[in-house]
Amino acid sequence: MPPGPHSPATPSPVRRRLGAARQRLRRAVLGRRRLLAALCAGLAVVAGVRAVTAPAPPGVDVVVAAHALSAGAVLDESDLTTATLPPEAVPDDVLTDPVGSVLAGPVARGEPVTAVRVVGQDLASDGLVGTGRVAVPVRLPDAGAVDLLAVGDRIDVVATDPQAGSSDTVAAGVPVLALPGAAADAGGGAGPLGQPGGRLVVLAVEETDVHNLATAGAATFLTYVWSR
Repeated sequence: MPPGPHSPATPSPVRRRLGAARQRLRRAVLGRRRLLAALCAGLAVVAGVRAVTAPAPPGVDVVVAAHALSAGAVLDESDLTTATLPPEAVPDDVLTDPVGSVLAGPVARGEPVTAVRVVGQDLASDGLVGTGRVAVPVRLPDAGAVDLLAVGDRIDVVATDPQAGSSDTVAAGVPVLALPGAAADAGGGAGPLGQPGGRLVVLAVEETDVHNLATAGAATFLTYVWSR
């Protein structure tokens, strides 16, 4: 018998399937409401922490080596560049304008240029503090012999008096701090007995040997032997 005008219509198969799906979804949500509530609470906490976390402090621009540099190099603008570092990574003794400085040791690309990396007052007062030594520039007459040295070598400085025909060790076991390159030696300088030429070497000399070394450098020929 066909339904009357006031009889409820029979749901179609599609509607029955949709209704069943809604029921299953509702039961699934209700069954996991505690887990969903915990997830929502966790997301709210994360969002709140991110909102109140202070932004990272701005970086600091520092002077660094543009490429690998060797000991004794005289720094010019092409050797240097700037890099932005976190404040906590900036060395206390970083230099702001090291152009013209002579390196006391090798510097890697990207490494900040610091006071103890260059030859100067900071090297003498800080790098050698407590050692009883001071940094002394010494001109050796044989530039070829200086080319055989490397920073960190320990040498005995020998003074030879050509008139007396005698030789004496005026400084023993002194470390080589720096080997200024040709640019630093431009124009030469007074060598032994006032003659021009030779090469500069920066040595860490015992304070008690400084006077004898200076006197020998002015009056005799200086050379070296590697310390044992």
